[in-house]
Amino acid sequence: MKVVFIGDIVGNVGRDAVKRLLPWIKDKYQPHIIIANGENAAGGRGINASITRDLFDWGVHGITMGNHTWDNREIFEFIDDEKRMIRPANLAPGTPGRGYTYIKAGSKELAIVNLIGRTFLPPSECPFRAADEILEEVRKKTKCVLVDFHAEATSEKIAMGWHLDGRASLVVGTHTHVQTNDDRILPGGTAYLTDAGMTGPRDGVLGMEKENVLYKFLTGLPTRFQVADTKWILSGLCVEIDETTGKATKIQKIRVDEDTWIAE
Repeated sequence: MKVVFIGDIVGNVGRDAVKRLLPWIKDKYQPHIIIANGENAAGGRGINASITRDLFDWGVHGITMGNHTWDNREIFEFIDDEKRMIRPANLAPGTPGRGYTYIKAGSKELAIVNLIGRTFLPPSECPFRAADEILEEVRKKTKCVLVDFHAEATSEKIAMGWHLDGRASLVVGTHTHVQTNDDRILPGGTAYLTDAGMTGPRDGVLGMEKENVLYKFLTGLPTRFQVADTKWILSGLCVEIDETTGKATKIQKIRVDEDTWIAE
């Protein structure tokens, strides 16, 4: 099974990049399933029903979220019914939505799990214990499991990779919007990358207009961040999984920007 994961989609620039590049991604990597993090897809904060439908129509099979899950209140109207979208599983009990689901495409089936870190982020339940409980359950149905760990600290993400080595097919970090260079397959067969990077404005600061961010750093005064309107960058990865064992056999980063991309 080949799985493509697209890093945090930021605003309309990120959405336009996904729409434009999905045909190229399908042709180049031949994925069976495509998963994307959509927590910044609507104006950089949250997601709405229209954008969710667009992503599915364009060819994304599943959407993961993060700390901005609830920023667009429209999500409360559809997250319980949309089984292809998940939010962090280790939020408070009774939170709307689901923390894991199963994505089917043709004869392929992939369990996707969303977790959020506790270091430098709002309080949540323990992601490590939540992962233990969920993986024990989902592996009864499929050995192919993708975990999106939405966390700030690299140490927490690396620790999760080791914690799930041999039990998840892929542990990929999101949230920091900067693709890391530590892609590898761990000894137990789990593909790992600390952060997939973002899909959105290339020439801002983590997707936001650089002028406002610089103003805040220089003055310490509050300011309103807005999604930058610049050329795009798309970041993510492609993983090949042995369906009989659930172990990854190959991991390859994807990183392409508007200046270097040439449609094939």
